[in-house]
Amino acid sequence: MPSAPSKTLETFPNPQQERDYTIRMRIPEFTCLCPKTGQPDFAELRLEYVPDQLCIELKALKNYIWSYRNDGAFHEAITNRILSDLVVTIAPRFMRLTAEFNVRGGIFTTVIAEHRAVGWEPPTPVQLP
Repeated sequence: MPSAPSKTLETFPNPQQERDYTIRMRIPEFTCLCPKTGQPDFAELRLEYVPDQLCIELKALKNYIWSYRNDGAFHEAITNRILSDLVVTIAPRFMRLTAEFNVRGGIFTTVIAEHRAVGWEPPTPVQLP
């Protein structure tokens, strides 16, 4: 098998460090296990970030996400753990992780976790006529 699940995240230098810009990723096949029942949980993750010095390498991110397949965790815990790991790895100016979990017991759960670097303010959006 050419790749395997891994908790190792890799990076590359941000090619436009002087500019604030947003990277958005949609990860529709996230799976983990319910810590109470052991049943699989399925979610779509949406990652948005404004990089500083580093960016996340996509193949490593795919293998990192895959590594949660057999981990049991509550939705809130796993969303915040992933965000924390990513923030520690690349120290972005801003990062938001939205985890939309499929129905469990008749309830859909969405967890949104954010990180903002100290002193960073988002640029004012341009309002076009």
